[in-house]
Amino acid sequence: MLTDPFGRDITYLRISLTDRCNMRCVYCMPVKGIRWTPPAELLSDDQIILIVEKAVSLGIRKIRLTGGEPLVRPGILGLVGRIAAISGIQDLSLTTNGLLLENLATPLAEAGLKRVNISLDTLDRDKFKRITRSGDFKCVWRGILAAVNAGLVPLKLNAVIVRGVNSDELPALARLSFSTGRPFLAIYWR
Repeated sequence: MLTDPFGRDITYLRISLTDRCNMRCVYCMPVKGIRWTPPAELLSDDQIILIVEKAVSLGIRKIRLTGGEPLVRPGILGLVGRIAAISGIQDLSLTTNGLLLENLATPLAEAGLKRVNISLDTLDRDKFKRITRSGDFKCVWRGILAAVNAGLVPLKLNAVIVRGVNSDELPALARLSFSTGRPFLAIYWR
């Protein structure tokens, strides 16, 4: 069993599947972009499975897949299915920007994904375009609805609040969170 310096059991592991992303959010990506890691230098699916199996043998029970944007990784559905099939995994979740979720929510749920966190920094379409430099609010919103319909709940929205950019939307984001009967919004200040 893994423990932290305070003697608490460590049961949670985050795995970054890629540094690539299909958005260019102003708080995350420089205007000129970044040099992507060549695919040959990323962990292969087999290497990730080996890491998860070893982690489970040490007491890990919860896995969160992240990126970049994990849904741009080739073969994501197969990888999710392989991780979900590992005995001892109690919770498999994923953090996404939601752009590809409309078409992938149901197949991901069928593969064994349990929950998603979705980045949503604004409810204003024009502001969304400015913040993400390329994103489509309607597409992400359809992804959120698809995730709920696929049973990827509890769903959590992550919002990075930037003073003077979207800080005025904090009340609206909070209302959205509580409109479901339970809070599901994580706020990050920049």
